[in-house]
Amino acid sequence: MNVVKAQGLAKTYGGKTALQGLSFSMEDHTITGLIGRNGAGKTTLLKTLAGFIRPESGDITVFSEKPFNNLKVSANTIFIEDYMNWPTSLQLGELLQEGKRFYENWNETLPERLFDYFNLDHKALHKNLSKGKKSTFNMIFGLAARCPLTLLDEPMTGMDAAVRKDMYRVLLKEYIAYPRTILLSSHHLEEVEELLEDVLLLDEGHLQLHLSMEELREKVIGLTGSRGVLELWVQRHQILHTSFAGEKEEYVVVENGFSEDEREQMKRAGIAISDISPTNAAVYLTAKEERSIDDVLERD
Repeated sequence: MNVVKAQGLAKTYGGKTALQGLSFSMEDHTITGLIGRNGAGKTTLLKTLAGFIRPESGDITVFSEKPFNNLKVSANTIFIEDYMNWPTSLQLGELLQEGKRFYENWNETLPERLFDYFNLDHKALHKNLSKGKKSTFNMIFGLAARCPLTLLDEPMTGMDAAVRKDMYRVLLKEYIAYPRTILLSSHHLEEVEELLEDVLLLDEGHLQLHLSMEELREKVIGLTGSRGVLELWVQRHQILHTSFAGEKEEYVVVENGFSEDEREQMKRAGIAISDISPTNAAVYLTAKEERSIDDVLERD
């Protein structure tokens, strides 16, 4: 069943395009990574799915209904972001009680166990917490809600590496215990790639890719060899990145499309083939020009 379905989704702010012509669907019980550079439209998409923003054109349904100002969508969706607006007069424990009242699938035992582990005080006010503690509470609340659609927008901001690692473990165990559809936006793709089944890659409001993590890993490859030999093999493939790999060698990143036989021939020709991490693949696929920061610095 498709929990989310978008067709030609578009949104602009003050003449600037945030989303343009997005068409995709998300199935029930999947963890999808939402990736892209800053300003790609990730937060706008998440807020649209949560029902906070009305799209200007196109069609979007969540649980087969239009999400904007929709009580059914609100009751079955939770949106956790970097900056959460909580009632300033309520203590953390009181916020949890309100969550229990609103979300019918609320897991009451999870916050109790995690508050002690992460050193959170039920009587503390959210506004007085450190950045990392605020994000920790937000994630605990978001996972405890056990919403059929859970939207996480850079939820680990401010956490140190050890806390992020623990929280990813919590996310995975909660997903296994109570499957739901999760859309996770993160700049730490290398930390979450083992959790993800699919990836949505946005680029300046456009949906550039929607594919499985395995397909993303195979989407691009790195080739190292002499320039003359490389040119013979990459002329029919899109070059995403080029740099020097020595006095006489080049390193190029290209969109994959080589057969196993061609890969063997390249190896015999002296070309070294290397995998590209999903994080770097996303960077290369959204690069605007075939150049690096070194090209800019060398202009002097």
